[in-house]
Amino acid sequence: MKVADLHYRTIWPDARCKFVEVIDQTKLPFAFEIVRVQSSEQMAHAISTMQVRGAPLIGVAAAYGMALAMLEDESDDYLAQAAELLIASRPTAVNLAWAVGRMVTALQATPHTRRNFTAWRLAANIAEEDIAQNQAIGQYGLELIKNAYQNQLIRNKPFNILTHCNAGWLATVDFGTALSPIYAAHDAGLNVHVWVGETRPRNQGAFLTAWELAQHGVPHTVITDNAGGHLMQQGLVDMVIVGADRVTANGDVCNKIGTYLKALAAFDSNIPFYAAVPTPTIDWALISGEHIEIEERHAGEVGHIQGWAQNMGTDGKLQTVRVMPLESSAANPAFDVTPARLVTGIITEKGVFAPQNLHECK
Repeated sequence: MKVADLHYRTIWPDARCKFVEVIDQTKLPFAFEIVRVQSSEQMAHAISTMQVRGAPLIGVAAAYGMALAMLEDESDDYLAQAAELLIASRPTAVNLAWAVGRMVTALQATPHTRRNFTAWRLAANIAEEDIAQNQAIGQYGLELIKNAYQNQLIRNKPFNILTHCNAGWLATVDFGTALSPIYAAHDAGLNVHVWVGETRPRNQGAFLTAWELAQHGVPHTVITDNAGGHLMQQGLVDMVIVGADRVTANGDVCNKIGTYLKALAAFDSNIPFYAAVPTPTIDWALISGEHIEIEERHAGEVGHIQGWAQNMGTDGKLQTVRVMPLESSAANPAFDVTPARLVTGIITEKGVFAPQNLHECK
């Protein structure tokens, strides 16, 4: 996708395969900075601190982390050590463990002297697969939007899509999952408008989704997390599309905290609710969402908020301020699970499937 009319991916290797560069998402939207990652340990840090985030992207990042590990040491012991470190960096998204497992299987079957070459080639293949999957998700989602959009032409109003968290190109290598159909619809000339939930406590919606939609020229409005249900009641939402960090075999959808409430409101308002995911996000080993490990992040993310402080006569700066009493504690579950009964369909690179038919894309 483009940033100031220049094409970027979220992650890319050095031409000599000596390091990896990533867009530092903790600085967006106030600063666009690129970080050089030179070791598997640095990649694990980038994932855990959310310099790179989004289920598909952290899978690709972990694959490149394994490639970096093979620069350091091609032994079996170090291969296992690096895999353990990267998998532990974030527990909820299945893509991370999937990518690391794929790398380990290939590298274990490769002679030590060839592991470095094999690792970089396979990581690059995983990245390219992600891009192709996201493009296909965009086209299948576009057909859903087109079919629903016909009714809006009669009423001469925008087609309003609500999303939560960030599942755009910043959450993948390129194109995105939940936003890929929206970009495709906008580029096809459809009059689409996006309601962007702020997504507390880290504000990935307000910071990241709004920023990349603006870069692409897609009309959008940032709303508070609790405004979504009200907008649905008022007839101002035509469709909900979210991403996911894990989808279980029965179609339960694990996504950023607050997604479940959006799904409940959509169900009550008879609004279609879709999750857009590449098939590596589907965890066939888990029967239902109750078995998913939900990441508990640091309470400081709830107690503090980051923003751009701009004073008269200055260029401004990024600041963090406390938003709750010093005496108060906070809980910070990062994800929740939307049961399959609330999900209209799951958009994958193989098509759109009702939860009860999800096995057809296996």
